[in-house]
Amino acid sequence: MNYIQSYDSPLGKITLAGNGKELTGLWFDGQKYFGSTLTGTPVRDSCPVFDQAACWLDIYFSGKEPDFTPPLALNATPFRKAVWDILLTVPFGQTTTYGKIASRIAAQTGRPHMSAQAVGGAVGHNPISLIVPCHRVVGTDGSLTGYAGGIDRKTRLLLLENPCAFGE
Repeated sequence: MNYIQSYDSPLGKITLAGNGKELTGLWFDGQKYFGSTLTGTPVRDSCPVFDQAACWLDIYFSGKEPDFTPPLALNATPFRKAVWDILLTVPFGQTTTYGKIASRIAAQTGRPHMSAQAVGGAVGHNPISLIVPCHRVVGTDGSLTGYAGGIDRKTRLLLLENPCAFGE
């Protein structure tokens, strides 16, 4: 069974999705790939994981790093899962590049190289925004490329985490 619940964030409404025990989705309403993990007709209801996710989001939007992660269900291809697992290691207030993630995946799989574009596709399809911090991935030159929730939101999220990163 799929459950959903709304969360009002400073950057717009967010929809949380879960299976009753784990978070399966977290999207800004209307973002690209919105609802990608939902099947059937979800039930609008409360679940303990939504309470945990809301607590995480409250801490995050206060400008602090949450010291816990709600239970997550990242069901995907092994490649996407590997990319999302790397995203979970990118520290609060810091960024990485698609190329660095590609290099890590290549090393993990024993390949001489991995496509940064393939990594970009996996990052873009991340179904649990914010908690799996896809907004922390930037272009090789530091440019703010792609974000399913929009570049304006990506900029605001990065500034929330590290106001000094952009000279603020």
